Formats: sequence, structure tokens, C-alpha cells
Amino acid sequence: GPRLAALPPGTHTLHARAADGRSAAVPLVVAPDRLPAPGGRGHGFLVQLYSLLSARSWGMGDLGDLADLAAWSGRALGTGFLQINPLHAAVPGTLAGPSGPAVPADPSPYRPSSRRFPDPVHLRVAAVPEFAELRGRARERAGALLARGDALRAAVLDGGALIDRDAVWDLKREALELVLAVPLGPGRQAAYAAFRAERGPALDDHATWCALAEVHGTDWRAWPDGLADPRAAATARARERHRDRVEFHRRLAWLTDEQLAAAQRAAREAGMPVGVVHDLAVGVHPSGADTWALQDVFASGMSVGAPPDAFNSRGQDWGLPPWRPDALATRAYGPYRDLLRGLLRHAGALRIDHVMGLFRLWWVPEGREPTEGAYVRYDAEAMLGVLALEAHRAGTPVIGEDLGTVEQGVRETLAGRGLLGTSVLWFERDYARERTGTAAEGDDAPAALPLPPAAWREYCLATATTHDLPSTAARLTGEHVDLRHRLGLLTRPVERERAEDAREVGAWLAELARLGLLPEGPGGEEEAAVRAVYRFLTRTPARMVGIWLPDTVGDRRPQNLPGTWDQYPNWRLPVADAAGRPVSLEDLAASPRLRALLAEVRAGLAEP
Repeated sequence: GPRLAALPPGTHTLHARAADGRSAAVPLVVAPDRLPAPGGRGHGFLVQLYSLLSARSWGMGDLGDLADLAAWSGRALGTGFLQINPLHAAVPGTLAGPSGPAVPADPSPYRPSSRRFPDPVHLRVAAVPEFAELRGRARERAGALLARGDALRAAVLDGGALIDRDAVWDLKREALELVLAVPLGPGRQAAYAAFRAERGPALDDHATWCALAEVHGTDWRAWPDGLADPRAAATARARERHRDRVEFHRRLAWLTDEQLAAAQRAAREAGMPVGVVHDLAVGVHPSGADTWALQDVFASGMSVGAPPDAFNSRGQDWGLPPWRPDALATRAYGPYRDLLRGLLRHAGALRIDHVMGLFRLWWVPEGREPTEGAYVRYDAEAMLGVLALEAHRAGTPVIGEDLGTVEQGVRETLAGRGLLGTSVLWFERDYARERTGTAAEGDDAPAALPLPPAAWREYCLATATTHDLPSTAARLTGEHVDLRHRLGLLTRPVERERAEDAREVGAWLAELARLGLLPEGPGGEEEAAVRAVYRFLTRTPARMVGIWLPDTVGDRRPQNLPGTWDQYPNWRLPVADAAGRPVSLEDLAASPRLRALLAEVRAGLAEP
């Protein structure tokens, strides 16, 4: 009725009382109709943070590098946002011991232990205020650790080594043990107390899992009797027994939160209207901190995946337990609200991986093939309403990754609520216009032509590639086909793959030339073609134009090659130039190629 319509956005409790005296109370979420939108049009960088090393990072990119990238690119290049990979807490690696051999941490940022808290491996240790207060032997030890950090960085940037997350964390953990032994001053103590109060039991649970994982291993399902239940008396006793380690991990969460805030603050101070775009992974590891603390809302014995499609006839099993839609409803979507609120604390915008999961997910029973799975539906109205409420409170736009198989009506529903979609150049085709190849080309099936820029959607992040796809230079040169051929990933003869790829690239180059974006013609040099691709994106009405940071220096390698595990160094490559030489943040700031590309983008966006 009118009284309900007048309620402000937020969470409320609706009380009902019958004439016979019976009463009931139900939670009520009042959400705005639309999510916040980015103001005007703008461009920004897409980057995997670990891949961006500077002269001050220890073997992998960190939150100090993120703040520096924001401060430089915002002021010098006019960038409006920085979209990064998920910074969720990972399941840590384990050392060799009586229970078995060493197990490295999974480097994928999309299979985390917890989505509720960030990983302290991203900390810039030297930027923690207490680091400067180290004295005596602790100071000497910190100096030695700094030297080891320099060696890790040099091994990657100068020696060609892969990023070694475990080695970086071993070093930072030792340094943080020293730092956290320094007493907090009154102001810092008050700030930490406020953080603890704000994050509440969720922080205690996360820190407890981290402490117990150090003792019993990272799979809580194999922990001693009683500890698998976070509310059991045995767990309470263990928390008290390991209170120093629990406090250590609580403090790490606070320090990481502080540096996340500093990165977003640096972005806004540099003039970015959006700033840091954080990424929400589709799920969590089955043995991690979130599934331990929130067992009632995860479906045990199930995994999220994808049904068979044209690209994978066997389907996919991602090994991530899904939310239980009934449990979310029973708990008034509290765990989902808390997750979003934590991610949006210091975000300028949020990207949601596989946003179609707000509507349905493909559940695969444990031990069964993905082909034996089934779609399970979620209350999309509730999921979108809670998302709209939390985004409204934070004032943040939301970008949905809606690539791949999308159920009819989903994109329209998302657009109606103000979510931006994701449009990748190579996938944007005009299916009303078709061209036909020739038998000489090896395939005479019809193929849709490139979608003209004016026909692209406005409410989207438009980009040329993603972390799961070839870089633009690799796509233009066909090197991505050669890479998959070398690794035995092709399902058709390599000649046919090359011919089809050449046709697709040729169609796009012809479109770029037709629009006057490629003065050199379709046979010009690759660097000019990369600039033309991004100039094309500025011709679309897209609100956000994303520039894959490795594209600015001609990197040929994908950050992740789906379908591989140990055959390819997924998630462990630094940004590199066209010759494969690692490029530091300082090198990027001095790169003529980067500046030429950004000049094209800025000029394109300035055109009416």
C-alpha cells in the first residue's frame, strides 16, 4: 500500500498482526529501480594487478603499484577507471610435511578461499606505518627482507622468472610478523577497533580459518573432530589457543583494507570519476574460509559449471560450490548483502564475473560429468534488488560480465536495472549482414560481418580483449593460433584454424579501413592496427572504453589460457613488450607506444 511505497531504500522488517492475535514478521528489502551509472563517457585500463611490477614491489604487483598507476594515469592520461582482477583471499599453499608434499597456492584469482576479505599478499609492506618504526635487530632483519624483495622483483623483471606468489607471500609474511609486533599508537588502535567492530563476526571467522589452516591444513573438511563447525565448542577452544595467530590475520585484513582505501583515494584525487573497479568472482573454493563459515548457504556436493556448448562438448566443472537459493532467502539474503557491502567499501565500481549467475547456475553433482548437471534458478528480482540497494548506498556503477551463452531476456533485464554489460570487439557481429567465404579459404559457411560502431549498446564496458582472451597484438598477428597449436589445444587442423582466424581478422581490418581508422590499409603494421582497434571502440556509444594494459606495449601473451593447467603459466606473467621483455610501471609511464595509443583514445572520445 501507500505506506510501503513511501519506505526509503534499505532493509526493513514488516510486521503483520491478524485479528485473532496471531503475528508474524518478515524482512523487507526496498531497492531503487536502477543502479548508479557512470557520468559521461570515459576510458580506463584493465589490468591484472599481480602482473604490474614497479621498482618498489616485491616480486608481484601490489596495492602501492595500484595507487601509483591511478595517480599517474589519472593525471597524465585522463583515465577514468582502473579495472583489476579479484583481490579475494586465496587458499594458501602448504609446505611439505608428514601429511604430504608441498602444495602451491592456486594462482587463479577466480578460485578464492574467501570473497569477503582481500588477500594480504597484495600489501605494500613498506607502506604500513609501523614498518618505519622498526628498531634494532628487527630493523636489520627488515633490511634483509627488503633486499630479498628486490631480488624477487629483479628475477621477474630482469631474469625472466615467472611471478611466484608463494615466494612473495613467504617473504611478506615474515616481514609482517615484525611489523605487527610494533604496538599501535592510540589513533591507529582506535582505527583498528572501528574496523573490527564494523566487520564483526565475519572477520573473526575469517581470521580463525586462517589460523587453523596454518595448523591443520587448508581443507577444513579434513580437520580434527569438532573444528569443521565454526560454532562448536572445540572451535572456540582452538580460537583461544591460537589467539595470537587469529589476531595476526585480523590485523592483516585491516592493513589490506587501509591500502585498498588509499588506492581508491589516489584515483579520485587524480581526477578519476570512477576509480578502482573491483571484480567479484563467481564462487569460492570448496575447502576455503567462506564455505567453512557459511556452510548453511553453500550447496555441499555440488559445483558450478557450464553445460556442453559449441566450444566444449563435455561441458565445464569449475569446482566452485554454489549458493543455495533457499538458504539465501531464509537468511533474507544477508550473506549476499554482506559480501557486496564489503567489496564496495573502497570501490569506484564493481564488475561481476558471469553475471548470468544472478539468474541461474549450472549445478554439477560431485563425481559426475558436467553433462549430467542441471540449471538451478535463483530469485533474480531479489538478487538484483539487493545488488541495486548496496550499489545505491555506495554510489557505484556495476558492470556485468555477460559473455558466452546468455539466456533470452537476461541482457534486457540487466539493462533495465542500469547494469552495464561487457562488449568485446571480436564477438560483436552484425548477424543481419552475412558474408560467405570461398572453398579456397577452407570453409564456405556464412560468417557475420563486424557490427558497426553506432549499433553497439551504450550501457557497456567496450574493450578489445579480456584476461581469458588473446591480446590484441596476438589476435591481429595470428600468434594465438600458433600458441594453441604448440600446446595441442586445437580440435581442428591448424591450417583450417589459421584460415578462419585470418578471415575474421581480415574482416575487422577491412571495417577499420572503411571507417578511415586504418590509413595504412589492412596490410599495415600491427601497432597501427592496435591503435585503430581502440579508436574504433571510441566510435561506439559505450559509456566505458577499457584498454587492456598489456596492449599498450604490444604484449603477445594471454594472462590465462583456458583449457590449460601446467602446460601454460596462467596468472603468473608480468606485463611484457612485443618481444616478451617484462615491462615495469616505470617503463609504462615512459613508453611512447603507450602514449600514442592513449592519444588516439582521448582524441576519439573528444569527437562529437
